[in-house]
Amino acid sequence: MGMNSQPQEHSKGGVYSSKGKEFTRDTNYIEDRIVRDPSDEREHPVEAGRYRLVVARACPWAHRSIIVRELLGLGDAISMGVCGPTHDADSWTFDLDPGGVDPVLGIPRLKDAYEKRFPGYPRGITVPAIVEVSTGKVITNNFPQITLDFSTEWKEFHREGAPDLYPEELREEMDKVMKRIFTEVNNGVYRCGFAGTQEAYDSAYDRLFTALDWLEERLADRRYLMGNSITEADIRLFTTLVRFDAVYHGHFKCNRNKLTEMPVLWAYVRDLFQTPGFGNTVDFEQIKQHYYIVHTDLNPLQIVPKGPDESGWNTEHGRESLS
Repeated sequence: MGMNSQPQEHSKGGVYSSKGKEFTRDTNYIEDRIVRDPSDEREHPVEAGRYRLVVARACPWAHRSIIVRELLGLGDAISMGVCGPTHDADSWTFDLDPGGVDPVLGIPRLKDAYEKRFPGYPRGITVPAIVEVSTGKVITNNFPQITLDFSTEWKEFHREGAPDLYPEELREEMDKVMKRIFTEVNNGVYRCGFAGTQEAYDSAYDRLFTALDWLEERLADRRYLMGNSITEADIRLFTTLVRFDAVYHGHFKCNRNKLTEMPVLWAYVRDLFQTPGFGNTVDFEQIKQHYYIVHTDLNPLQIVPKGPDESGWNTEHGRESLS
């Protein structure tokens, strides 16, 4: 569904169509991939300097790609354009850049890169997106695949000592864990926030907190979701948890408790926050501006809250003992 139709969560083009419905996310993305050995026209070659990753620091789905790019050291191989935290019904815009134009792509709106490849593009203009610099055309916005491909297809450009974020021997279990995190947590908060009825909200709330309780238990005796090292699963969970108290607890009514009141998850997310590549990619002001200003259906006066206090993020977490 395009951005100009029903009210929607613009970050991912997820639509909660009308009263009486539960939130359903539009998961139709541009399926192209960037791979080492392309074998058909939907695959594009890995090549340093050829592509630009377009993100918004406010968006949790884009935030994953920012973290993965940083952890793997892909900054020199893939440049990054950053959209501002607020946008209109039409497109994410480069309003943080001088003149409101991306300095590499030369466009004011991300929509221009989508339209260049697909004139009249009918779906949501979403971040993250990868754009080919020479043609100015969007290549893919398939956010779960983008980060996995950064790990597996871009290996020749990884920094020395880069982590293996998608270890082969863990993939089967990891995929199940990530699927549950996506449906119940990443998307679960949106299901609460955009519920169209009391029943839909009640059900979404129960599902979300059942999953958070499961994670609290899973992480009680292991430092990270898959054991002793950070994987893609942790990154996917982090981008929701880091926004929880600032946005989802109040704005999306996910208010059984704050994250700071779940001792294991609060220690776990601080452990990640204090790891290079995580906390330094978080911008709480942009996060709050995005949700509270863009979602006028939920917050018509567009007042952005001053809190919560951010000073706790760098306090000791004590998780090292689990490694």
